[in-house]
Amino acid sequence: MRTIAFEDVSRTVASLCVTACHELPPDVLHALERAAARESNPRAAGILRQLIENARIAVEDRIPLCQDTGLTVVFVEQGAEVLIAPAGPGRQTLVDAINEGVRTGYEAGYLRKSIVADPLHTRTNTDTNTPAIIHLELVPGDRLALVVYPKGGGCENKSQFRMLRPTVDRREVIDWVVGVAREASADACPPFVVGVGLGGNFEHSCLLSKKALVRPLDRANADPFYAQLERDLLQEINSLGVGPQGLGGDTTALAVLVETAPCHIASLPAAVNIECHSHRHRAAIL
Repeated sequence: MRTIAFEDVSRTVASLCVTACHELPPDVLHALERAAARESNPRAAGILRQLIENARIAVEDRIPLCQDTGLTVVFVEQGAEVLIAPAGPGRQTLVDAINEGVRTGYEAGYLRKSIVADPLHTRTNTDTNTPAIIHLELVPGDRLALVVYPKGGGCENKSQFRMLRPTVDRREVIDWVVGVAREASADACPPFVVGVGLGGNFEHSCLLSKKALVRPLDRANADPFYAQLERDLLQEINSLGVGPQGLGGDTTALAVLVETAPCHIASLPAAVNIECHSHRHRAAIL
């Protein structure tokens, strides 16, 4: 067995929170640059260049890419041979370490804290951006892999779930996903990255759609059928003409990423998770 110190986890998460909010991943920046180079609408091309300039300023001046620094989603792959060493009362578990890292990272990085403790009644801010949403997967080995993904509220609000009939065809799935993107429009700060989850069950399809969003934008689904579905969805979403910031153009989405899972014979759960142009996430392995 391998033991990882509680403080090493919290320190890593804190660093990932700050870096994710200040620096676009290279694949996202390159996608914006490619889109700007091929955009036929001059106003849309100008907006894309402004987004690229915003990313440059955020890195140089160490300021957030967007004022909405998100609800912190953390994907964790914990090796079966990994133990987290407790660090005292209230600092016992991996979940404790991740939340401590989020709290210290958002404080040190001067990042906006956007989490309310109660969803309907008092809606009082926790003032720490915790608790994080943590998705834990146990895997073989002795490593701990972390992906920190600050998810903004505006684009998250435009995401949708639907329990489709198992008899639907490919065309019906495309029409629904494209319709979700059309409804998101300017409210979700395009150009989007669109995560699609197909299969599993009610809750798992939504998780698949979010997990899809941390895949590199230039990495197609390994299954040729779904890789072609990604390409067709991207083409049709970009044909909507919504464009950057909803002001028209060829670039409504930078990528569509589809993840799938086995499902019940009577079901076809489907989820679309919309992400804005400020597509921030960072990973580390301990």
